[in-house]
Amino acid sequence: MNILVIDVGGTHVKVLAPGLKEPVKIPSGAEMTPILMVSEVKNAIGAAKYSGVSIGYPGPVINNKPMLEPHNLAPGWVSFDYAQAFPCPVKIVNDAAMQALGSYEGGRMLFLGLGTGLGSALIIDGVLAPLELAHLPYRKNRTFEDYAGLRGLARIGKKRWREVVFDIVARLKAALVVDYVVLGGGNAKFLKELPRDARLGANTNAFKGGLRLWDKKVK
Repeated sequence: MNILVIDVGGTHVKVLAPGLKEPVKIPSGAEMTPILMVSEVKNAIGAAKYSGVSIGYPGPVINNKPMLEPHNLAPGWVSFDYAQAFPCPVKIVNDAAMQALGSYEGGRMLFLGLGTGLGSALIIDGVLAPLELAHLPYRKNRTFEDYAGLRGLARIGKKRWREVVFDIVARLKAALVVDYVVLGGGNAKFLKELPRDARLGANTNAFKGGLRLWDKKVK
Protein backbone atom coordinates (compact mmCIF):
# COMPACT_ATOMS: atom_id res chain seq x y z
CA MET A 1 0.00 0.00 0.00
CA ASN A 2 0.99 3.61 -0.54
CA ILE A 3 0.54 5.26 2.84
CA LEU A 4 0.09 8.95 3.57
CA VAL A 5 1.40 9.64 7.10
CA ILE A 6 0.16 12.68 9.04
CA ASP A 7 1.68 13.64 12.39
CA VAL A 8 -0.64 16.19 14.03
CA GLY A 9 1.06 18.39 16.61
CA GLY A 10 0.28 21.52 18.57
CA THR A 11 2.86 23.53 16.62
CA HIS A 12 3.00 21.80 13.24
CA VAL A 13 1.21 19.15 11.19
CA LYS A 14 3.96 17.11 9.57
CA VAL A 15 3.15 15.13 6.43
CA LEU A 16 4.95 12.49 4.39
CA ALA A 17 3.29 11.33 1.19
CA PRO A 18 4.34 8.56 -1.21
CA GLY A 19 6.90 9.95 -3.63
CA LEU A 20 8.05 12.78 -1.35
CA LYS A 21 11.62 12.53 -0.09
CA GLU A 22 11.15 14.93 2.82
CA PRO A 23 8.21 15.61 5.17
CA VAL A 24 6.19 18.79 4.70
CA LYS A 25 5.55 21.04 7.72
CA ILE A 26 2.26 22.88 8.06
CA PRO A 27 1.81 25.41 10.91
CA SER A 28 -0.97 24.39 13.30
CA GLY A 29 -1.98 25.87 16.66
CA ALA A 30 -5.23 26.99 18.26
CA GLU A 31 -6.97 27.70 14.93
CA MET A 32 -6.28 24.28 13.40
CA THR A 33 -9.51 22.31 12.82
CA PRO A 34 -9.68 18.86 11.21
CA ILE A 35 -11.32 20.37 8.11
CA LEU A 36 -8.46 22.84 7.77
CA MET A 37 -5.92 20.07 8.40
CA VAL A 38 -7.31 17.95 5.56
CA SER A 39 -7.37 20.93 3.21
CA GLU A 40 -3.82 21.97 4.06
CA VAL A 41 -2.51 18.41 3.74
CA LYS A 42 -4.08 17.93 0.31
CA ASN A 43 -2.65 21.25 -0.86
CA ALA A 44 0.79 20.31 0.48
CA ILE A 45 1.05 16.91 -1.19
CA GLY A 46 -0.35 17.94 -4.56
CA ALA A 47 -0.94 15.01 -6.89
CA ALA A 48 0.65 12.36 -4.65
CA LYS A 49 -1.29 9.08 -4.75
CA TYR A 50 -2.08 7.09 -1.62
CA SER A 51 -4.33 4.16 -0.70
CA GLY A 52 -4.25 4.50 3.10
CA VAL A 53 -3.70 7.18 5.72
CA SER A 54 -2.00 6.98 9.12
CA ILE A 55 -2.74 9.82 11.53
CA GLY A 56 -0.87 10.51 14.75
CA TYR A 57 -3.35 12.41 16.93
CA PRO A 58 -2.38 14.53 19.99
CA GLY A 59 -4.83 12.93 22.42
CA PRO A 60 -6.31 9.60 23.49
CA VAL A 61 -7.49 7.30 20.70
CA ILE A 62 -9.69 4.23 21.20
CA ASN A 63 -10.92 1.91 18.44
CA ASN A 64 -9.44 4.13 15.74
CA LYS A 65 -11.28 7.26 16.97
CA PRO A 66 -10.12 10.30 18.96
CA MET A 67 -11.81 10.28 22.35
CA LEU A 68 -11.07 13.84 23.55
CA GLU A 69 -10.54 17.15 21.81
CA PRO A 70 -6.86 18.17 21.67
CA HIS A 71 -5.58 20.68 24.23
CA ASN A 72 -3.60 22.81 21.78
CA LEU A 73 -5.80 22.80 18.65
CA ALA A 74 -9.28 23.98 17.68
CA PRO A 75 -12.25 21.68 18.51
CA GLY A 76 -14.09 19.33 16.15
CA TRP A 77 -11.66 16.40 15.99
CA VAL A 78 -13.74 13.82 17.89
CA SER A 79 -16.78 13.84 15.60
CA PHE A 80 -14.90 14.31 12.32
CA ASP A 81 -15.16 11.61 9.61
CA TYR A 82 -11.55 11.10 8.52
CA ALA A 83 -12.18 8.22 6.11
CA GLN A 84 -14.76 10.24 4.22
CA ALA A 85 -12.51 13.29 4.11
CA PHE A 86 -9.63 11.59 2.32
CA PRO A 87 -11.41 9.10 1.28
CA CYS A 88 -9.68 5.78 1.89
CA PRO A 89 -8.92 3.51 4.85
CA VAL A 90 -7.56 5.56 7.78
CA LYS A 91 -5.74 4.37 10.90
CA ILE A 92 -5.56 6.79 13.84
CA VAL A 93 -3.35 6.40 16.91
CA ASN A 94 -2.02 8.74 19.55
CA ASP A 95 0.86 10.76 18.08
CA ALA A 96 3.31 9.59 20.74
CA ALA A 97 2.28 5.99 20.05
CA MET A 98 3.02 6.42 16.37
CA GLN A 99 6.48 7.83 17.05
CA ALA A 100 7.06 5.13 19.66
CA LEU A 101 6.23 2.44 17.13
CA GLY A 102 8.80 3.89 14.76
CA SER A 103 11.40 4.03 17.54
CA TYR A 104 10.93 0.51 18.89
CA GLU A 105 13.86 -1.93 18.88
CA GLY A 106 12.46 -4.79 20.94
CA GLY A 107 11.94 -5.57 24.62
CA ARG A 108 10.11 -3.27 27.02
CA MET A 109 10.22 0.36 25.91
CA LEU A 110 8.74 3.58 27.29
CA PHE A 111 8.46 6.49 24.89
CA LEU A 112 8.20 10.09 26.13
CA GLY A 113 7.60 12.89 23.66
CA LEU A 114 9.05 16.19 24.85
CA GLY A 115 7.10 18.61 22.70
CA THR A 116 4.28 21.09 23.10
CA GLY A 117 2.90 18.69 25.71
CA LEU A 118 4.20 15.37 27.02
CA GLY A 119 3.35 12.36 24.90
CA SER A 120 3.77 8.82 26.18
CA ALA A 121 3.48 5.24 24.99
CA LEU A 122 4.59 1.80 26.14
CA ILE A 123 5.61 -1.14 23.97
CA ILE A 124 6.16 -4.53 25.57
CA ASP A 125 7.37 -7.38 23.36
CA GLY A 126 5.81 -5.78 20.30
CA VAL A 127 2.49 -4.89 21.91
CA LEU A 128 1.73 -1.16 21.68
CA ALA A 129 -0.09 0.48 24.61
CA PRO A 130 -0.74 4.23 24.26
CA LEU A 131 -0.57 6.06 27.59
CA GLU A 132 -1.92 9.36 28.93
CA LEU A 133 0.60 10.36 31.59
CA ALA A 134 0.81 14.07 30.77
CA HIS A 135 -2.00 15.26 33.02
CA LEU A 136 -1.25 13.11 36.06
CA PRO A 137 -0.22 15.13 39.13
CA TYR A 138 3.53 15.59 39.53
CA ARG A 139 4.38 18.30 42.10
CA LYS A 140 3.06 21.58 43.52
CA ASN A 141 -0.44 20.99 42.12
CA ARG A 142 1.01 20.78 38.62
CA THR A 143 1.11 17.89 36.17
CA PHE A 144 3.95 16.09 34.40
CA GLU A 145 3.16 18.15 31.30
CA ASP A 146 3.21 21.41 33.27
CA TYR A 147 6.88 20.72 34.00
CA ALA A 148 8.14 18.72 31.01
CA GLY A 149 6.08 20.33 28.25
CA LEU A 150 6.76 23.55 26.38
CA ARG A 151 5.07 25.72 29.02
CA GLY A 152 7.23 24.16 31.73
CA LEU A 153 10.39 24.75 29.72
CA ALA A 154 9.47 28.42 29.35
CA ARG A 155 8.51 28.80 33.02
CA ILE A 156 11.45 27.10 34.77
CA GLY A 157 14.24 27.50 32.19
CA LYS A 158 16.42 24.93 30.43
CA LYS A 159 18.68 24.02 33.37
CA ARG A 160 15.82 23.23 35.75
CA TRP A 161 13.83 21.62 32.94
CA ARG A 162 16.67 19.18 32.26
CA GLU A 163 16.71 18.18 35.94
CA VAL A 164 12.95 17.64 35.84
CA VAL A 165 13.20 15.44 32.74
CA PHE A 166 15.82 13.26 34.48
CA ASP A 167 13.55 12.93 37.51
CA ILE A 168 10.45 12.10 35.46
CA VAL A 169 12.32 9.50 33.40
CA ALA A 170 13.63 7.80 36.56
CA ARG A 171 10.19 7.72 38.19
CA LEU A 172 8.34 6.38 35.16
CA LYS A 173 11.05 3.87 34.21
CA ALA A 174 10.86 2.39 37.71
CA ALA A 175 7.07 2.44 37.85
CA LEU A 176 6.55 0.79 34.46
CA VAL A 177 9.53 -1.61 34.72
CA VAL A 178 10.94 -1.00 31.24
CA ASP A 179 14.29 -1.88 29.71
CA TYR A 180 14.88 1.51 28.12
CA VAL A 181 13.32 4.91 27.47
CA VAL A 182 13.20 6.75 24.16
CA LEU A 183 13.01 10.54 24.39
CA GLY A 184 11.45 12.10 21.31
CA GLY A 185 9.72 15.35 20.49
CA GLY A 186 11.13 18.65 19.35
CA ASN A 187 12.45 19.71 22.77
CA ALA A 188 14.59 16.61 23.31
CA LYS A 189 17.36 18.53 21.53
CA PHE A 190 17.73 20.74 24.62
CA LEU A 191 19.06 17.83 26.68
CA LYS A 192 22.84 18.05 27.11
CA GLU A 193 23.03 14.55 28.60
CA LEU A 194 20.68 11.59 28.67
CA PRO A 195 19.24 9.75 31.67
CA ARG A 196 20.44 6.22 32.35
CA ASP A 197 19.03 3.64 29.91
CA ALA A 198 17.61 6.39 27.70
CA ARG A 199 18.29 7.29 24.09
CA LEU A 200 17.12 10.02 21.78
CA GLY A 201 14.41 9.32 19.28
CA ALA A 202 13.71 11.36 16.17
CA ASN A 203 10.59 13.08 14.96
CA THR A 204 11.04 11.29 11.64
CA ASN A 205 10.37 8.01 13.46
CA ALA A 206 6.70 9.04 13.47
CA PHE A 207 6.64 8.40 9.73
CA LYS A 208 8.24 5.00 10.16
CA GLY A 209 5.62 4.25 12.82
CA GLY A 210 2.84 5.37 10.50
CA LEU A 211 4.00 2.80 7.96
CA ARG A 212 4.37 0.11 10.62
CA LEU A 213 0.71 0.59 11.60
CA TRP A 214 -0.22 -1.32 8.47
CA ASP A 215 2.15 -4.19 9.22
CA LYS A 216 0.23 -7.29 10.28
CA LYS A 217 2.95 -8.08 12.80
CA VAL A 218 2.05 -5.04 14.92
CA LYS A 219 -0.04 -6.12 17.89
